[in-house]
Amino acid sequence: MMQGKKILIGISGSIAAYKTITLVRLLVKSGAEVKVIITPAAKDFVSPLTLATLSKHKVLGDLYEADSWANHVALGRWADIMLIAPLSCNTLAKMAAGLCDNLLLAVYLSATCPVVVAPAMDEDMWHHPATKRNLATIAGFGNAIIPVNKGELASGLFGDGRMAEPEAIVDYLQQRLQYKPGPLQGKKVLVTAGPTYEPIDPVRFIGNHSSGKMGIALAEALQERGALVTLVLGPVASGTGNKQIEVINVVTAQQMYEACMSRFAETDLAIMAAAVADFSPETTATEKIKKKDEGLQLTLAKTKDILKSIGQVKRNNQVVVGFALETNNEQEHALQKLQSKNADMIVLNSLADKDAGFKVDTNKVTIFTKGGQRIAFDAKPKKEVANDIIDTITSLHYA
Repeated sequence: MMQGKKILIGISGSIAAYKTITLVRLLVKSGAEVKVIITPAAKDFVSPLTLATLSKHKVLGDLYEADSWANHVALGRWADIMLIAPLSCNTLAKMAAGLCDNLLLAVYLSATCPVVVAPAMDEDMWHHPATKRNLATIAGFGNAIIPVNKGELASGLFGDGRMAEPEAIVDYLQQRLQYKPGPLQGKKVLVTAGPTYEPIDPVRFIGNHSSGKMGIALAEALQERGALVTLVLGPVASGTGNKQIEVINVVTAQQMYEACMSRFAETDLAIMAAAVADFSPETTATEKIKKKDEGLQLTLAKTKDILKSIGQVKRNNQVVVGFALETNNEQEHALQKLQSKNADMIVLNSLADKDAGFKVDTNKVTIFTKGGQRIAFDAKPKKEVANDIIDTITSLHYA
């Protein structure tokens, strides 16, 4: 049952909108309070009057009516969860692009609650590369996607693209909304992610290929478990769509060091997953350096070791986890790092593993603990790897 839960349903233009009538009825019957937002195109498929009668709330469809306006910010903050069902191909594309030309999209872009979508479209549209790209994009924003079913479609074809049945969507929402406070509930967690860029001149820099995906996955998984997460994030192509995570954007190793040191004292758990540059140019040219026949010599200075620095001031009630990306003698280097940095745990991944490394969606890790344990995992998507790491931390330090 979902007694007292506040659910905001968005309906976009798809024949599958007829299912949302049943969905609203089931949710209200389960004890949830339901409000409905409808796009102009969706009105051709389902009656606002029917939805208003079932939800016991006026159905909203316009940013303003007469002399009043719909407060999209308040709606996005009212809900415990926002569900867009059906999600049409058109609305999906707008969400991926960040467009805001109707009330539903305005609320989506303002929502601070989790967002779940249930797509519905014809098979050819579902399998189109643009649709796959857009789904990956909104998933990267932190939105959850309920898989489509295979079945009879509006075109008369039989295939993928049918929206999940209302009963299945209700079951999904019940599981998602179950409140299960765990050992990380309320813990203050500091996570670093991404590369650092060390400037040579206003144009060039020393950096690495880190995408930040592993650290971002950790931050999101920790927040989902109730932790209060601060993510210190280097320059990456895309960050997190989870608005419950405090993000501190940095560029250089020095900036990341300062951000971490300023927050560490109040931190319960620190996970240093960023690929921080070990060296930085001693001087940075104020203008672009021109190419010369004799080449260019740079003098590099060591950057401050963030993991070692927080290890030196770590209290007994604080847990510190470091990462080690190695290319040779992996275990030896990981164990050396574990000891020299006074970390509680080192997560090792190797560039020798085809499923690990930079800019890939999978990772393969081995965890070494201060107590002498070696825990190896198979290659998995980074979200699953994040949960494996968090489960290990929890079992060893918060059980």
